[in-house]
Amino acid sequence: MPILNTTYKPNLLFRNGHIATIYSGLWRRVKGVNQKRERIVLPDQDFLDLDWSFSTKKTNQLLIVLHGLEGNGNRHYVLGSAKIANQNNMDAVCVNFRGCSGEVNNSFQSYHSGKTDDLAEVINHITAHYHYDTIYLNGFSLGGNVILKYLGETEDVPKQIKAAVAVSVPVYLKGSLQRLMALDNRLYSIKFLRDLKRKLKEKQVLYPEKISNSIIKSVKTLQDFDNAYTSKAHGFKDALDYYEQSSSLQFLNQISVPTLLINALNDSFLSKECYPIEEAKNNPNLFLELPKYGGHVGFHHKNNIYYNEKRMIEFLFEKNFLVK
Repeated sequence: MPILNTTYKPNLLFRNGHIATIYSGLWRRVKGVNQKRERIVLPDQDFLDLDWSFSTKKTNQLLIVLHGLEGNGNRHYVLGSAKIANQNNMDAVCVNFRGCSGEVNNSFQSYHSGKTDDLAEVINHITAHYHYDTIYLNGFSLGGNVILKYLGETEDVPKQIKAAVAVSVPVYLKGSLQRLMALDNRLYSIKFLRDLKRKLKEKQVLYPEKISNSIIKSVKTLQDFDNAYTSKAHGFKDALDYYEQSSSLQFLNQISVPTLLINALNDSFLSKECYPIEEAKNNPNLFLELPKYGGHVGFHHKNNIYYNEKRMIEFLFEKNFLVK
């Protein structure tokens, strides 16, 4: 599918990628989303918390939203998607990955960029217990990679899944990790690493035999964390093996439902491989939009409705999936 033209042009301040990223992560506020939490039990007896919000009208349409690294179902970029969905006759469910809902999860594993089995369990739960015949997927950063990988690797995507929108996605994890560890992204990597190490210490209380003090002390970078914990907890040889197997780039050509990917050209988290132009040209179901601005999940726009939220609704209407 040809690369989509973009109309996104924010005011001068938000053309700076770092300003867009930081403002949107720290200061944006989305109000008016009333969420109700549901806990589901997974096959390994761990749990996931789902935060639901609803359209004012009865609907058979649902938006499933996945957050990014160390996010949760209450982050404002997630709430922005839920709010605009509710305003357009869709219910919304914001998924909290394992350990991200304010409570340490039970199992030694948690979540990662390629962990699609938990998304599959959420979808199975919803199709088994709810009435929705039309389901859309919306993911940000890490959550977007999970969605793209799920859609590409799953042979029989449930018929209820009609379309997806992924935003600011590091489809090539090794390259994105290298960008995050670069000097210009040092503030972001420090914050991510601090939050991840805090969770590792919480996990140590449950699994002291698997997580020693020396292991925690050895974690100096994000790649160290993936070597010491992510790869070991989830069955990979090491961090590089995790990045290789979990990158959604290799699955893009197999996506069979209409999918919109929006990656800003000034997103400092993304390497050149994260702009999959050839893959989009060769897959009629993959629509790629590359705005010049937007930073990382920072598509500031008018009236506190972000450009990616506006484009999500436009995409669904244009493809005639969404019923007003």
